[in-house]
Amino acid sequence: MIQSMTAFAREQNQGKWGSAVCELRSINHRYLELMVRLPDTLHEFESAIRERIRHYIKRGKIECYLRYQPGDVAGTEITINTHLATELCLANETIAKLLKNSPTIDTMEILKWPGILQIAEVDLEAIEDEILQLVEKALQDLVSAREREGEELKQLFLQRLEGMKTEIAKVRKLMPEILHEQRERLIKRFADAKIELDSGRLEQEIVLFAQKTDVMEELDRIDAHISEVRRVLKQGGVAGRRLDFLMQELNREANTLGAKSVNVETTRASVELKVLIEQIREQVQNVE
Repeated sequence: MIQSMTAFAREQNQGKWGSAVCELRSINHRYLELMVRLPDTLHEFESAIRERIRHYIKRGKIECYLRYQPGDVAGTEITINTHLATELCLANETIAKLLKNSPTIDTMEILKWPGILQIAEVDLEAIEDEILQLVEKALQDLVSAREREGEELKQLFLQRLEGMKTEIAKVRKLMPEILHEQRERLIKRFADAKIELDSGRLEQEIVLFAQKTDVMEELDRIDAHISEVRRVLKQGGVAGRRLDFLMQELNREANTLGAKSVNVETTRASVELKVLIEQIREQVQNVE
């Protein structure tokens, strides 16, 4: 199954360990690009989170946002370094004696002093499993969303491929008639120019002209590329770059078909083919 690179997932969980919310956003990108934003207390989990994302996602720009609120078992009590606070107060008293009309010290000023407030470190071992399970669940939801959109894209591609097959069939059916018309037109031109050619030379000129305008080889290659696109879609997996390459090849053949056209119907078919190819190519940019 192919995947789209555009999706969003959000998961949240809470317990005695606290509460956490994980949001994942995915957009198209040539390669895998990760942006992981975590609270300062959870930075140790960044490597593990990146590893899990790489396990599920192979291509696209992934933005991971994690918010965390500690619970009772996280060990985040605030304590005061009373020894340092005492030393600060004594220092303040000493300075106050040297100054006239010194202002009274504000307790909030003491609390702002580095090292006065001490916050116990979060017990990472107690919450690691919960956080990583939350991220994994969000990743599973993200992949499911990418697969659902990928299936919709696949159906769109198949519809366009059927349209291309229809155009190819029309051109194949017209080819004998087109070649006959061109033969008659060439004979008429020789007659109007009063150029007398023996039958052998005439047939040679007709064959050369037919070779220049024959598009059967291009039609065969288009058929082969369409079959390959269908095979890739059926196989699934990381197929975006392969499909993009095939669209380039299809467009090349459609251009050649238009360049060789000597009939309004084949010209119209070439234009329609290029429209269908471009519709697929635009959406292929979103395929992983």
